[in-house]
Amino acid sequence: MTSSINTTMGTREWAMLITLSVLWGGSFFFVGVAVTDLPPLTIVTLRVGIAAITLWCIVLVMGLRPPKSLEVWAAFLGMGLLNNVIPFALIVWGQTQIASGLASILNAATPIFTVVVASMLLPDERATPLKIVGVMIGFIGVVMMIGLPAIDGDNSLLAQVAIIAATLSYAFAGVYGRRFKAMAVNPIITAAGQVTASALVLAPIALAVEGPPDITEINTGTWGAIFGLAVLSTAVAYVLYFKILASAGATNLLLVTLLVPVSAILLGSLLLNETLEVVHFVGMALIALGLSAIDGRLWRRRVTAKA
Repeated sequence: MTSSINTTMGTREWAMLITLSVLWGGSFFFVGVAVTDLPPLTIVTLRVGIAAITLWCIVLVMGLRPPKSLEVWAAFLGMGLLNNVIPFALIVWGQTQIASGLASILNAATPIFTVVVASMLLPDERATPLKIVGVMIGFIGVVMMIGLPAIDGDNSLLAQVAIIAATLSYAFAGVYGRRFKAMAVNPIITAAGQVTASALVLAPIALAVEGPPDITEINTGTWGAIFGLAVLSTAVAYVLYFKILASAGATNLLLVTLLVPVSAILLGSLLLNETLEVVHFVGMALIALGLSAIDGRLWRRRVTAKA
């Protein structure tokens, strides 16, 4: 169940999109700090658990009421699995093997998958020839970033594939999340509901696989990264996520991942002393070209100007 959206974003949507890109770009830095002291599933569980507490506090302060419908809570569970449990676990594990900047660039493939998935499942987000060209160009960029290191015997190939699998999950989440507008659920409650469902799923899995964390071994820097990851990159970010999704749709929303690598790379290079190879920048440039075609506005302006 979905409702129609505006396929062209205005100033408000672009401002929210840029803000979201900064918040999500910071998540790669926060994870890069946290993985030094904590295992992947524990990080993901703390991320969604603390975010859930933060968001429900906001809900109470605003005087909003949690939904009672089982249908809505079932939708929260589905969204939590697609948007948090699966991609967060894959990305955090992937970052134990590869640098945060490279992880963020691979994550920028999300709109490529979203165009395909949205075109198949959403009647008001059908793919145009220009979008299809954009998908092809972007896909070449992703293949370049993953394929060339594999030819050189890079042992991090599986980690890179994990990040790509996470982007596919994000694409399905963007399409799945369109239903909350039709359900008339407030974006803050939607954000709170999905991270709550995610925390309930992840907590027993993390305890069974990794055991309870030794709190005494976690330093203040790691705790700071966890709270930054949960409050800024999850709680605040998902409120913006569902606001943009409700007004501009899945394809436009997930263009955010084109902007995420810029902030992630700056944070990684400035604070984590990370470096990227030339091939990664070439791949990112191809993805950027592909996403500009997916968006379409710059290309249509050039055609109009020449005419």
